[in-house]
Amino acid sequence: MAPENGNAQSVAHAVESVWRAEAAQIVATLARFTGDLGFAEDLAQDALTDALAQWPVTGIPSNGAAWLTTVGKRKAVDAWRRQQRLDTRYESMGHGLLTDQQLENAPDAREMTSDGSAWNLDEIDDDVLRLVFVACHPVLSREAQVCLTLRVVGGLSSAEIARAVLVPVATVQQRIVRAKRVLRVAKVPFEVPERSEFQARLGAVLEVVYLIFNEGYVATSGDTWGRVDVAAEAMRLGVLLAGLLPREPEVHALVALMQFQSSRFDARTTPDGEPVLLFDQDRSLWNHALIARGEVSLARADALGRGRGPYALQAAIAECHATSPTADDTDWAQIVLLYEALGQLNPSPVIDLNRAVAVSMATGPASALVIVDRLVDANSLAGYSLLHAVRGDLLARLGRAPDARLEFEAAAALTSNEREQTLLLAKARGTPPTVIAPEEPPHTTQEAATGV
Repeated sequence: MAPENGNAQSVAHAVESVWRAEAAQIVATLARFTGDLGFAEDLAQDALTDALAQWPVTGIPSNGAAWLTTVGKRKAVDAWRRQQRLDTRYESMGHGLLTDQQLENAPDAREMTSDGSAWNLDEIDDDVLRLVFVACHPVLSREAQVCLTLRVVGGLSSAEIARAVLVPVATVQQRIVRAKRVLRVAKVPFEVPERSEFQARLGAVLEVVYLIFNEGYVATSGDTWGRVDVAAEAMRLGVLLAGLLPREPEVHALVALMQFQSSRFDARTTPDGEPVLLFDQDRSLWNHALIARGEVSLARADALGRGRGPYALQAAIAECHATSPTADDTDWAQIVLLYEALGQLNPSPVIDLNRAVAVSMATGPASALVIVDRLVDANSLAGYSLLHAVRGDLLARLGRAPDARLEFEAAAALTSNEREQTLLLAKARGTPPTVIAPEEPPHTTQEAATGV
């Protein structure tokens, strides 16, 4: 491509776009190449710096991700040379890095760890999914596994991760830094676990895929309601997992949940990107092929005969919405029961908030407000915008407009998503009149059902 003639803004936008779309693949490839996750991240960041400096002069390459990966590999080799280990690296990698061309095409190098031992590629044939399993190592706490993997695989910022797991940004940053140190000090080999080790890591792996999908479903910040590409990548990983672990019901259930939710993407926003709430969505725009796939995936989970876990219950809630011909036909009583079961298996204030919204549709806003006020009194969702949004909706439906306005304004102040802010401020002004009612929970620890 022709040079950008010093157009730093265009280059910065191009770098950002490539990184947003390809960060996980770049880091995964560099991690497999070097055998060190922290080193791989540093190499990727250094390559980004080089891109910002070189692309204004040389032009934006046709394949920016490949360019960044190649530069990262070269920097790895340079670092090994400076550390006087180049000869052993060359030997362990089959002398495949002597030229730039060999560097880009070295298949043997991609099959080796940093100490020259062969990778176990028999089980997981996807770099990004490999990276998920590796980062979810049992030497780390569950909280650290999730935060680290969301950063390096999901490419989420500290603020986005904090929103996903309901902790302060500083806590997320501390967990990520500490996780990298623990992996380094424990000398954890950067390798794919044996199949016998999958089960110990599966819970964290599913949670990571789940949370990545949620960021795609409703973006933490920015001027778009959702990030379809992020949600699609999460669903891709889920489908790969289902093929890898066909006897795990919760894997199929998570895939079903993502399929049901993804079916509504075309109806969730106007052509201008404004949010469209559930009751206003044109159901003819829903992807009924995806809904059918979701039904098949949920049926597979049920057929394994181990009862419904948290993901299966959420998928069942999603199915209630996805298969209702109209919003008025929704079986709210069934959804309330599913939420009650979900709350027993996985107690969470966000589940309680979701249940309250379903209760409001099944029996009226007054009984739901009792549940929400308990959550307010418990202070368990402090700073959570959707608590205020749901309470505002209930108050509006009870005719308490001034109180509702304050809640919607509070909710708007707590979100960084511009589309969500606009919607909440419109509701504070009394428009649109459509209630905030649930489709299904994007997940049980962060995203209350908001009817979007």
